[in-house]
Amino acid sequence: MVRRVPLLFIILGVIGFLALYIPVVVMMAYSFNAGKLSSVWAGFSFHWYGALLGNEALLSALGKSLLIGAVAASLSTIFGVLIAACFVRFGRFRGRLLLSALASAPLVIPEVVMGLSLLLLFIGMEQLLGWPKGRGLDTIIIAHATFGMCFAAVVIQARLRQFDRSLEEAAMDLGARQPFIFFSVTLPLIAPAILSAWLLTFTLSFDDLVIASFVSGPGSSTLPIVIFSKVRLGVTPEINAIATLMIVIIAVGVTAGALLIGRKKR
Repeated sequence: MVRRVPLLFIILGVIGFLALYIPVVVMMAYSFNAGKLSSVWAGFSFHWYGALLGNEALLSALGKSLLIGAVAASLSTIFGVLIAACFVRFGRFRGRLLLSALASAPLVIPEVVMGLSLLLLFIGMEQLLGWPKGRGLDTIIIAHATFGMCFAAVVIQARLRQFDRSLEEAAMDLGARQPFIFFSVTLPLIAPAILSAWLLTFTLSFDDLVIASFVSGPGSSTLPIVIFSKVRLGVTPEINAIATLMIVIIAVGVTAGALLIGRKKR
C-alpha cells in the first residue's frame, strides 16, 4: 500500500530544497559573468575559467588539498579499521570505556578547540623533539587524520557488526589462519564500508578550514584557506568558477555512482 505524502510536507520540502540550491545555481551562473564584480551581470563569458587555469595560487592550493586529503583519508581509514575491529571483535576489555571516549571525542569537540589543542601539541613536540619544524603539510595531515579516523571508525564499525562470522569460521575449517583470513575474507566483504569511510574522511579533510588554519604555516595553505582569504576582500567570478567546477565534478561522481548501484540491483 502506497501512502500519500501530505501536501504541506511536499511544499515545505520544495521550499527547503529551493533555499538550499538556488544560491548554488546563482553562484554557478555568475561564474560565467564577463565582469569583475559578482553582483553585477556584464554578459556571458568563459573568461574566468581561463583565468583560473593561470592562477597559480589557487591551483597550488588545490593540489595541496588533494594531497593532504588523500594521505589523511588513507591514514584515517587504516586507524578506523583497527579501532572498529577492536570494539567489535574483542568485546569487553579493560580500558574499553576510555578508548571509546577517546575515539568519539573528536566527533563532538568544537573544531576551534581541536585546532588550538593540536597547535599547542605541535609546538610542544617541536620544543621537546625538534619535530615538526614549523607548521606545514605534515602537521595538517596529522591533524586531519586524527579527527578523521573517528568518523571512519563509526562507518566501518557499523559494517563489522553486521558481518557474518560464519564465513571466517568456514575459512578456519579449511585450514586458513590469521592474517590470511582477514585479508582474503573479511577485508573484501567490508571493502564498500572502507571505501565509504575513505571518501567521507577525504571530504572532511578537503573541506576543513578551521583546523587547517591553526596547524598550517607559510606555503602550506589549503584551498579553503585561500578561498576564505580571497572572499574577505570580495567574491570574484574566479572563485565562482572553481566552486562550479567542484560542484560539477561531485555531481557527475554521485550520478555515476547512483547509476552503477542501480545497475547492480537490477
